[in-house]
Amino acid sequence: MLRKTDFYINGEWVAPVEPRELEVINPATEEPCAVISLGSAADVDKAVNAAKAAFETYSQTSHEERLALLEKLQAIMARRNDEMAQAISSEMGAPISLAKSAQAGSGPFHLEGFIKAMKDLELDEEFAPNGHRIVREPIGVCGLITPWNWPVNQIALKVLPALATGCTCVLKPSEIAPLSAIIFAEMIDEAGYPAGVFNLVNGDGPGVGEAMSRHPDIDMMSFTGSTRAGSAVTKSSADTVKRVALELGGKSPNIIFEDADLEKAVKGGVLHCFQNTGQSCNAPTRMLVQRSVYDQVVSLAEDVAGKVQVGDPSEEGRHIGPLVSDIHFAKVQGLIEKGVEEGARLVVGGPGRPDGFEKGYFVKPTIFADVNNDMVIAREEVFGPVLAIIPFDTEEEAVQIANDTPYGLAAYVQSQNSERARRVARRLRAGMVHINGSGHGAGSPFGGYKQSGNGREGGRWGLEDFLETKSITGY
Repeated sequence: MLRKTDFYINGEWVAPVEPRELEVINPATEEPCAVISLGSAADVDKAVNAAKAAFETYSQTSHEERLALLEKLQAIMARRNDEMAQAISSEMGAPISLAKSAQAGSGPFHLEGFIKAMKDLELDEEFAPNGHRIVREPIGVCGLITPWNWPVNQIALKVLPALATGCTCVLKPSEIAPLSAIIFAEMIDEAGYPAGVFNLVNGDGPGVGEAMSRHPDIDMMSFTGSTRAGSAVTKSSADTVKRVALELGGKSPNIIFEDADLEKAVKGGVLHCFQNTGQSCNAPTRMLVQRSVYDQVVSLAEDVAGKVQVGDPSEEGRHIGPLVSDIHFAKVQGLIEKGVEEGARLVVGGPGRPDGFEKGYFVKPTIFADVNNDMVIAREEVFGPVLAIIPFDTEEEAVQIANDTPYGLAAYVQSQNSERARRVARRLRAGMVHINGSGHGAGSPFGGYKQSGNGREGGRWGLEDFLETKSITGY
């Protein structure tokens, strides 16, 4: 069992000021797979001091120097991809095939987008007709808090643009899934980043996250997680008036019109909802279906879900793994039971573990039909493999139901009428709309409206979040 209780501060692995050990639980076995230590405000102070000192010189490095460091890091990430995947699979239960490709692979994927964006980014330009000089500079020391569900994906979307723009940072990964962040810190060290530019402090929200948010020497907080926790970060950051970027929850609609390629649309929608055991903020968890094809779609969804396998995450394959923790397992079970209680029609799955699983936080892939948008399973982010199917009659009604949510992260439209698909896409109050199964490309902006957060991650937009704009007159 791995034991890693040190933090990476100022280019060295150092012991916590006050050790507080925590076991990391493998969700497939319910047994410890590692031991870390939770940090405190004193550890945050050390890390911020290191980052603040390093900013004085690192912020003055050239665009080319920072690009070269990113390219060195890119090679290291590719070489250690399988090792990273093993850590992710152990800490949060992603099946190893998914862990190698989408999970660990998301780091190099986003890095490619940032490198391209860096090459195209103009940081110093003349502003005609006044002859002003417009300069964009790194914002300063950044506090970065990342979640357990896509750990490397979110580390990459925060740490990489911070370092690319000349910022320095302190990272607090989820204490539930910290092993991937420890490996990432090793990669940063191997790439040769100067001491203090990147710092890692493990800990929980009250002990480390709040200390970072309140810290007067942190100039920006970037947080990914629940809307409730994002609100807490914003409140804690308010007294120091720092910039706060948030990537939060979602309850994404997937609108299937009667003229869609139904087999493709339903299969893609169900599998995307269930991917990563439903633990994705942009999962299409509300399937809105035109009434004329509603029964056909429910039948197709039932058939697709019936073929989804639940299995051991250590084994190769396209199955889904467990939920991340006992607390999350109980939450998802409660919401499934709530769906039954509210009168939604259970098509597939339901409460309890799948057959053959007596241990581990495994759940049944579940589909509810005849859901209305006022039900709890249509309003709350379940964050498990649970799909709610909702009927609609007209395009206007589909848009109304889709937008009737406090969230606005992603939305999906399925129609072979391209004019209608584009028209509906523009009316949806979401930061990302995908038409007919189109994917999210490297360097595209990721983020949402309303309670799904603010700011954008990825590519040029991700870099700009970490920059200040300065106007110089009489240059």
